[in-house]
Amino acid sequence: MAFETVLYEVRDGIAWVTLNRPRVLNALNLQMRDELWALLDAIELDGEAGVVVFRGAGERAFSSGADVSEFGTAPSFVEARRARLDRDLWGRLVHFPKPTIAAVHGYALGAGCELALLCDFRIAAEDALLGLPEAALGYVPTAGGTQTLARTIGPGRALHMLLTAEPVDAATALDFGLVHWVVPRAGLYSRAEEVARRLLAQPRDALLLARRALRLGADLPLEEALRHDAHLRRGLRR
Repeated sequence: MAFETVLYEVRDGIAWVTLNRPRVLNALNLQMRDELWALLDAIELDGEAGVVVFRGAGERAFSSGADVSEFGTAPSFVEARRARLDRDLWGRLVHFPKPTIAAVHGYALGAGCELALLCDFRIAAEDALLGLPEAALGYVPTAGGTQTLARTIGPGRALHMLLTAEPVDAATALDFGLVHWVVPRAGLYSRAEEVARRLLAQPRDALLLARRALRLGADLPLEEALRHDAHLRRGLRR
């Protein structure tokens, strides 16, 4: 399977997805979003791929966010919204059934930071800068960042990042709980592979059901979440 804006390969159970527009700091344009949408479908059906690692091509960025050169180019607001709903990449990631890891270096801003937030694990190189600068540009995050950021680091810190539009460095991101690990740049992908292999070593059904229980139960009242949890355990025993 060949795409123009993303690279894809599976090695020993790990699906490596590389955002591949390094000349524009891997900015997410409509083509990349559509190709990622199609690629996630392929990965879900690929029996060899057990864990997905997202990374960015080039030395400067995981992703600098949405491609601002495309702003205002849709034929109409209605058509733009319809396209987003028909190919809801961010919702697809929320419900994606396989574990996901973001291996972040350099800039991870706007939609790039939001993509990382939608992954199960985030590993940052020491040179990483993560942020949601949309407020300074006159709009709000459109890939769920207002919700995922607060759920990840708490509303106080999320408000600071959202309203000041200031990125945080890797050490601060680790302190906030925005990333799980910080590693030297040279060791970023080896650490991502290490984490992926640890996940691959777990019984797949139990891993995926535990992940699903946590993701779906987090927004439910406790009593309802416990019932949901028990239902999933019965499915595992069968």
